[in-house]
Amino acid sequence: MRSPELIMNGRKIVGGQAFGKAVVSKQSMSFFGGIDPRTGIVIEHNHELRGQSIAGKVFVFPRGKGSTVGSYVIYGLRKYGVAPIGMVNVESEPIIIGGCVLAGIPLVDRLDKDPIGIIETGDWVEVNGDAGRVLVRKQHVRSR
Repeated sequence: MRSPELIMNGRKIVGGQAFGKAVVSKQSMSFFGGIDPRTGIVIEHNHELRGQSIAGKVFVFPRGKGSTVGSYVIYGLRKYGVAPIGMVNVESEPIIIGGCVLAGIPLVDRLDKDPIGIIETGDWVEVNGDAGRVLVRKQHVRSR
């Protein structure tokens, strides 16, 4: 039996396609001081993902926060081979957009459904930055 699938449409920001497992945060992310640029591990104190890696994952989070240096941290993640392969935001802001442009990371936001409420860590996610589309394959069905 195939996993349930859901397609969400939104705003295309940075083109390209990414396919992989999701890591999801309900909290905003500051890349400058919040992510170790050499490992891709969340280091921000009191962040729900502290100690977890975003490397090679589709990173789903509400929005960025903090210093504009965060754009260069995203680029540094790519340089060190530990960047997320795609990003999905509720609402992207200039720090995240600039970083994804520099690093060539597909980015989509303003989806027609709340990605934070639908996508769970471990779900398989396809980000199509060219079309502004996100496909989610649930890895388990929630019990009601």
